[in-house]
Formats: sequence, C-alpha cells, structure tokens
Amino acid sequence: MGEQLTALVAAADTADDGWLRAELAQVQPYRVLAPDGHLLDGRRSTLGAEQIERMLELMLLSRTFDERATAMNRQGTFGVFAPGSGQEACLVGSAAALDPGRDWIVPQYRELPALVAHGYPLERLAAFSLGKTDAAQVPEGVRILPLQFSLAAHLPHAVGLAWGRRLQGHDEVVLAYVGEGATSEGDFHEACNLAGVLRAPVVFLVQNNGWAISTPRQAQYAARNLAVRAIGYGFDGVLVDGNDLLAVHEVTRRAVAQALDGRGPVLIEAETYRLVEHNMTDDPRRYQPASELERARATDPLIRVRRHLRALGRLDEEREAGLHRRADERVTAAIARARTLPAQRPGDLFDHVYASPPPSVERQRRLAEEGDG
Repeated sequence: MGEQLTALVAAADTADDGWLRAELAQVQPYRVLAPDGHLLDGRRSTLGAEQIERMLELMLLSRTFDERATAMNRQGTFGVFAPGSGQEACLVGSAAALDPGRDWIVPQYRELPALVAHGYPLERLAAFSLGKTDAAQVPEGVRILPLQFSLAAHLPHAVGLAWGRRLQGHDEVVLAYVGEGATSEGDFHEACNLAGVLRAPVVFLVQNNGWAISTPRQAQYAARNLAVRAIGYGFDGVLVDGNDLLAVHEVTRRAVAQALDGRGPVLIEAETYRLVEHNMTDDPRRYQPASELERARATDPLIRVRRHLRALGRLDEEREAGLHRRADERVTAAIARARTLPAQRPGDLFDHVYASPPPSVERQRRLAEEGDG
C-alpha cells in the first residue's frame, strides 16, 4: 500500500503543478542547509546574506525572550507561556515568506518570532503573560488573529478567513500554525476538508516538535508522516526540515504562491524539536529521554544559521555579540514597557460579551467592581 501511494503521488507531479507532491514522494524532509551550515549539493539559497542575518537576529530575539520569560516565571513575576526554543527556524523562515500588508497569520500560542515579524509588538506579547489582555490586543491593521489555547480550534477560523477574503475579492493568503498534537483534534480534519473542497488560499504549517506535551509522535499516529494526510483532503503536502531556515522559507514561499494562484491549500509539516518545556507548567525531564534531547541540541537551528553566515563571511564573534546584545536590549525594553501598560480590573471580565448586558450581568459587574475597590 505504501509503494502504491508513493507511485500515485509521484504520478500526480507535473512541471508546473504538484511540486510539493514530488517532494512528499521523496519521503525525506526537504533540506537546503546541511548541519554544518553549507548548502547541500544542487541546492541554492533564495535569500541574501543580509536577509539571513536579519532573520538570525529575530531568532535570537525569540530565544532571548524565552530565557528571560522562563526566569521571570520561576520568580513568580511572569505568567504561563509557551516557549519556541528549538523551533525558531520554522517560525521565522515561514513568516518571512509572507507579505505583512497582504497576508494573514492565524497562530496557536508558540509563534512569537513569526508574530513579531508580522507586526505584533513584542511588548504586547509580554503584556499577555502579565495578565494584561486588553493591552495585548493585536494592533489595528496588523493581520494577525488573537492567540488561543484550545488545540486546533483556530483552524476552521483560518479557513473561513481565507475563504471570506477571497469572496470579498482580495488576493491574500492565510498561514495557520498548529502543532502535531493538535492534528489529532477533529477541528484539524474539518478545517482541512473544508479548505480542500473550497480550494481556499490557506497554508497549514504543522510544527512537528516530537512531543504533544508528554505524548511522543509515535503514540499519536501511524502514518509515515503528517504531510501525507494532505492527499486525502485533495491538496498538496510537503515534508521539510523545520530546523533548516532556508528550506522552510523556500517551501513556504512556494506554498504561498500556489495558494495565491488559486491552486488550493498546502499542508507543510516542519520536522523540528522542542528543546525546552511545553509551557511553564511542564517538566520535560519526566518524559524526554536525555539522549534524544542531546541529539536534538546538535541540530539547533540557531547553530546551523550561524555556521552558514560564518561560511559566507558575514558573521564573526564581534558581530554575533552585537546581535545578542541587541536582542537582550529589545527584550528588556519590551518587558519594561509591558509593565507600564494598564492592568485588568475585575469588571473587565464582563466586556465584549453582550451588546446590551441584561440587568443580572450589570449587577454582577457592579459587585465585582465594588469588590475591587
């Protein structure tokens, strides 16, 4: 059956359509950069050295924020959040393939560098974990839907957004992020099925980081990979090395172009690895084999990009120290600004629920506000 499926996928490929199916038929993740930072034979970069350096700076910003926020959480001064350490390449590489003035991002909760790249201020993301939800609102004009924590519940909204904007005559693409654990939710299947039927301009990017909290990937699905599921929904899938910044960018760029051309959705599976906690309530030492984590650290996407820039003569110790310093300064400034933003009050709980609140709700609001005073 596996050989028949591979043959079917390969046969569907043509010179100008189905390129993602051809990559899927190869089974191995698509790669551009070797772990030592050099381009693989026959591969070329679609990004200039200056662009890659800016993307590395954004990756460093994300890693620095994770480290600072984790320390603050353990001190009791920062709320629960989901770090993206180890997944920076698939986040930054994919977001860089979008046009912030045209395209949309529908996030789950682990996409900080992608959101910052798309226009979400870092201080507002910090405000979210400080419990200042009003201050964390997505700014007007920034094409991002709010963070949410119900697994895969955002995906039908992503398809609806893509379909609705097309009906309104807009040429736009929606990039929806999701973890591999959420692909076991019904909302994932419903969203993919609807997207395939409608040929909606949406790209699903699955960050397969190996663990759905404490559940390993082999305990979640028996398929060869998750990208192959796209065939059942009637659109293309591609498997990519999620720790390869250049490969993720190239695959996402082509997927966006395909969606814009009206050739339907694309499912991208980015194979990566979560190097830290699922969130601040998690202790991965209880389930993550130390040997597996050690192997994953050797493929850290930050290391690979640094090696590539050094090979290009664009990075030395002094320049890298400057990138780290700027990232630290940006995180420090963002958290400081977030602390000055207005805090929530108990009465705010009743906002945005009713157009005309009934008397019982108004009474509850007054009681809450009086208790606050």
